[in-house]
Amino acid sequence: MTPEQDQLIQQELLRRNDFTSNALLLLRHTGMRIGECIDLSVDCLRAVGPDQWAIHVPLGKLKTERWVPVDSLVCQLVDRLRSMRSPDAPSTGRLLLPRSRGQFMLVRKLRNALRDVAAAAGISSRIVPHQMRHTYATEMLRAGVTLAAVMKLLGHKSPHMTLHYLDITQCDLQREYRLARPHPRRLVPSPPTPLAASPVSLDPTGILHSLQSAQHVLEMFRLSSRRIQPTSPRPPRQPPSRSSPRSANSTRQKNRQRLAG
Repeated sequence: MTPEQDQLIQQELLRRNDFTSNALLLLRHTGMRIGECIDLSVDCLRAVGPDQWAIHVPLGKLKTERWVPVDSLVCQLVDRLRSMRSPDAPSTGRLLLPRSRGQFMLVRKLRNALRDVAAAAGISSRIVPHQMRHTYATEMLRAGVTLAAVMKLLGHKSPHMTLHYLDITQCDLQREYRLARPHPRRLVPSPPTPLAASPVSLDPTGILHSLQSAQHVLEMFRLSSRRIQPTSPRPPRQPPSRSSPRSANSTRQKNRQRLAG
């Protein structure tokens, strides 16, 4: 789903403002699976701090539960869905999205509603609820959320699964490159002041600065002088020379002649 299609669908959902539209908007802004969304309880929205809210996502596809941070828009969506519940809804085991006709029929209802919304927005391509999960993941990554955090938000157990959800374009690469260029990564941080620019003082701060400057100079010298020196190959070891049988016999004869003489 392209950003333009995402914007058109959200505008149409907000315009309709009915039960299924708010449920689909909840999917879009939390990155939940559709099966997780229909299993949400009425009290799924919890305060986790001053003006901080999170939705408790029950056991999902990978048998894991999680807390997804949300903003004020999602809080309004949950309040709307609560107000749209039928007064005669069961009081025990209450779900945020009642399913009087069963789980399968509720999922089918949401899928059909999204298809109608996409057609009303002038989108001819096929749009399914799971694409909103991909859009949410890409949106979080572009907002500065790390890959590890996106993995937790989606409820994945492996970063390889999360990478399948991310749509990294050339514009994303260009933006990351521009942001990284002014702040290059270095092995050793530059000292706060040059070594020869400030006189050495005996206070702890001055001593610490001097040590940091000296460490920086030594590390730069080590990196610049570290080269692989070619080593000359060792000559092969010569096997020990063995005397031939003839030379050994001649030596024995000479020794016998000397003893006889």
